[in-house]
Amino acid sequence: MKRILVIDDQPGIRLLLTDILSSEGYQIMTAATGKEALDKIYSNTFDLIILDYNIPIIDGAKLLETLEKEKKEVSAIVISGLTEKIMDKVNQSKSVKRVIAKPFNISDFRQQVNAILLETE
Repeated sequence: MKRILVIDDQPGIRLLLTDILSSEGYQIMTAATGKEALDKIYSNTFDLIILDYNIPIIDGAKLLETLEKEKKEVSAIVISGLTEKIMDKVNQSKSVKRVIAKPFNISDFRQQVNAILLETE
């Protein structure tokens, strides 16, 4: 079973993504801050992380940078309301497979997650 870490400081988004992805048969864990996310990544294995760019304590860019420095390879989808502003920063990260703008279409989101996880098999 594929494991996904959903990282977002908004409880409603974490719940929505957990519902969507659980219904696809994935095992989901969540984190509200970048620090909490790193703790979970260090103690678990994930096939994909879904990362809000603007999260407290350690933001999305810093989290991705930390994972690359530590050679922790995990595919990532970055979600943000500021897609134009962050594209250059996150596209430098090899782990970022997609950047999705908020608000997003749930059906499209589901398809993109499934496609990325199929690529990693």
